Amino acid sequence: MDFSGKRVWVTGAGKGIGYHTARLFSEAGAKVTGFDVAFPLDDYPYATEMLNVADTDQVASVCQRLLSDEPQLDVLVNAAGILRMGATDALALQDWQDTFAVNVGGAFNMFRVVIPRMREQRSGAIVTVASDAAHTPRTGMSAYGASKAALKNLSLTVGLELAPFGVRCNVVSPGSTDTDMQRTLWTSPDAEQQRIKGFPEQFKLGIPLGKIARPHEIASTIMFLASQHASHITLQDIVIDGGATLGA
Repeated sequence: MDFSGKRVWVTGAGKGIGYHTARLFSEAGAKVTGFDVAFPLDDYPYATEMLNVADTDQVASVCQRLLSDEPQLDVLVNAAGILRMGATDALALQDWQDTFAVNVGGAFNMFRVVIPRMREQRSGAIVTVASDAAHTPRTGMSAYGASKAALKNLSLTVGLELAPFGVRCNVVSPGSTDTDMQRTLWTSPDAEQQRIKGFPEQFKLGIPLGKIARPHEIASTIMFLASQHASHITLQDIVIDGGATLGA
């Protein structure tokens, strides 16, 4: 897929799925800007902007500056997200609020900047990274799962609002993927294999394909949805979980 001459924004681009997505777009010729609160690597193959997507004023300031320099925006990928674990009655209120502020509020803040521009130019594609946790409840993930379910609905609503202007909005919902976030959940040497087999006592399903997803597998689906190969696809949620949610 060729994205030469296209301008792409990716949030959460410091590491994980956001990083791999931004890198893939860059390799396809796009002019990419990655946003994050930290960029731990020494070098990135795309422009980087420090940004806390949960900060409404900061998002407006940074994004308006970039749009003033170059008005055209072809693709937005909302990949920023955080995970706060804990049983519902034990979860700190701040963890609940932070999870929604980043996972849902961050995308909302980006939408508020991007929607008027894409509506005006009557083109563009938005892909938002939710989670299979929006489809299947998981013990200890009430904040994360609820935020991703809200994010999915928000994204599809934006897609409905933008469809008359030729702008497509889709969602990808990854399952367990080999990222730093996922590895915080692995507490034993065989944790990856245990995740594949499943944890019935936690109501966590196994993975029928027998493997954990790699970030590039998520990134390539995001790129497809942003490309002209998906020119008639909008308002869809593509679950990328190796069959773990059994099609739910």
